[in-house]
Amino acid sequence: MNKPTLPLEPVESFDYVIFGATGDLTMRKLLPALYRRFAEGQVPGDSRIVGTARSPLDDESYRERVRAALREYIGADEIADTTLNRFLGMVHYVSLNGADASGNWPALASLLDSGAGRTKVRVFYLATAPDLYGDIARNVAEKGLRSETSRIVLEKPIGTDLETARKVNDGVGRYFPEGSIYRIDHYLGKEAVQNIIALRFANPMLERMWDSESIEYVQITAAETVGLEGRGGYYDGSGALRDMIQNHLLQVLTVVAMERPSSLDADALRDEKVRVLKALKPLDPRNLRANVARGQYVQGRAGGKPVPAYREELPGEAPSRTETFVALKAEIDNPRWRGVPFYLRSGKRMPEKVTEVVVQFRAGEPGLFGEARPGSRLVIRVQPDESVTLPLFVKHPGHGFGLEEVDALSRPAGPERARYRDSYEGLLLDAVKGSPALFVRKDETEAAWQWVTPILENWRESHEAPDAYEAGTWGPDSARELLRRSGHHWVEDAAA
Repeated sequence: MNKPTLPLEPVESFDYVIFGATGDLTMRKLLPALYRRFAEGQVPGDSRIVGTARSPLDDESYRERVRAALREYIGADEIADTTLNRFLGMVHYVSLNGADASGNWPALASLLDSGAGRTKVRVFYLATAPDLYGDIARNVAEKGLRSETSRIVLEKPIGTDLETARKVNDGVGRYFPEGSIYRIDHYLGKEAVQNIIALRFANPMLERMWDSESIEYVQITAAETVGLEGRGGYYDGSGALRDMIQNHLLQVLTVVAMERPSSLDADALRDEKVRVLKALKPLDPRNLRANVARGQYVQGRAGGKPVPAYREELPGEAPSRTETFVALKAEIDNPRWRGVPFYLRSGKRMPEKVTEVVVQFRAGEPGLFGEARPGSRLVIRVQPDESVTLPLFVKHPGHGFGLEEVDALSRPAGPERARYRDSYEGLLLDAVKGSPALFVRKDETEAAWQWVTPILENWRESHEAPDAYEAGTWGPDSARELLRRSGHHWVEDAAA
């Protein structure tokens, strides 16, 4: 059985207003996360969850949708009818177009102001298209719904490039101070990502080895086995670079590479992350081809079954130059990391669903035990089964000095470990608590886009199509060539 997770202190009562309350993200992630926190006693029973969307629903019809979603996305062993019914009693619905100033705002205001509503923390969660964020923020403020304890949570993506990101940030920033704006990146809510900070700075041995003298390269991978899953309209306007690299993987990179912060306070952590982003060497037309590979999957096999090409999954099988795979080599121009490549990659229709960080330590010199021993490889598995492993060589029992490899550091996956709470569970309530450490600051967002936007512009101007790769493989040959130039291999190739 899973080890019990540590109990969490209840937060203060709140009103959580979700714009885009009938959408996939709300039903699949946000409401299950709030239910789990309620079931474990962290959410007070007089809190309220208020869904808003354009669909003409009332409280009861919306609650039935929520009930069905929770039964679909939460394991049956976590659902208790009495708990579920109590949770649904907290759920309300107001039919409202959040971007329309003439909408049903009086009904929302009346609900929020009823009872003890005026004294509660109010969180406005924007699970809508990013180009609506500024309008929703304006309406919330101008309709008198914003209070001194209000926060506004912005889902990614924050824009589609540097210019649009600034437009979103400025639009929301006109009506909410920066300290009340919580830009969510659910990767920062993952226990395994947060554990990188503990591994680095709570273990002096690792901290002293965490630099270019000891580390040869770092790989950060987020691989998916699925294709579009009906999201063709969104994804074709985004692509892997915007959808995964600009936010999730660059955030992981900053946690791996940042200097020791002065404290665990929000701004101390985020200051160091921004310094990493600003130290990234630019990728421009002169070095882009040598440092970036992109691909688009064609027909292949996934899960033992044939699957269609990306273009065949688009409405009308439209032609497209959108990338479903990106691999790139990033370099950080500072004393700690100069000369150490950080390889980032993300793709759809990969052979395995996995997110992990691989830190490859340098090989030793030939000596007592013959040829040089390969460097140890620290693997931090983020999903699907969170784990940490670091193998070392020791003497094999018996006569002589034969060597064997053992795990010196191992945090097990599977039933022997405690359940890692879903990343949204902690982040949603961090917004209630006013704890922004695991959210993204404005300058972080814009620094990441400043590095990524020239890549997008070069692709747009070059008119080159992405390299083809067969569904069910690890991407195009150009991704492997990217590492071969430096004498390196992706972790699955090195193990072959």
